Amino acid sequence: MVDFEKDIENCLQVLDNGGLILYPTDTVWGIGCDATNEKAVEKVYQLKNRPDQKAMIVLVADERDVLQYVASPDLAVFDYLQETKKPTTVIYEGAIGLADNLLGKDGSIAIRICNEQFCKHLIKRFRKPIVSTSANISGEPAAKTFADINEQIKSGVDYVVTYRQDDKTIAAPSSVIKWNNGHLEVIRP
Repeated sequence: MVDFEKDIENCLQVLDNGGLILYPTDTVWGIGCDATNEKAVEKVYQLKNRPDQKAMIVLVADERDVLQYVASPDLAVFDYLQETKKPTTVIYEGAIGLADNLLGKDGSIAIRICNEQFCKHLIKRFRKPIVSTSANISGEPAAKTFADINEQIKSGVDYVVTYRQDDKTIAAPSSVIKWNNGHLEVIRP
């Protein structure tokens, strides 16, 4: 097994204190924070120079987490997600228990069940969802590898994960869909 325990411990300390982490996900490197902490979420918007009316993605470890943070999801979406090959973020109506400044104007939230081992382990240990927004300044392209991340982002977070920094695999953002009672709308393929 890959040893990332020290990274996990450092991330947990930063997340517990309302700080920001730079970490590898199942897609691109992300800027993360406690998804239930409005002040931490605001720090992400400031670091990215991103308008705060633009909602961000939240990562969770499994289906039970979605049920905890979404009022009444259509359970058929989980069958769809199990059939997809590409990491897929779902926009759900009726977010509950998350920072208000993470939500869409309509109260929706974008959630991805993360299957990457480091993220899944971190989320399970943290016991809360973690924000995941691409590690770039708003308007710039998402970094395809750790080496592509802007120094302003690297120096603007409280902890940079060392695990997978040398990974040269080109990453791409997740698909984004909106699921409404069995009706699928593709937002980003």
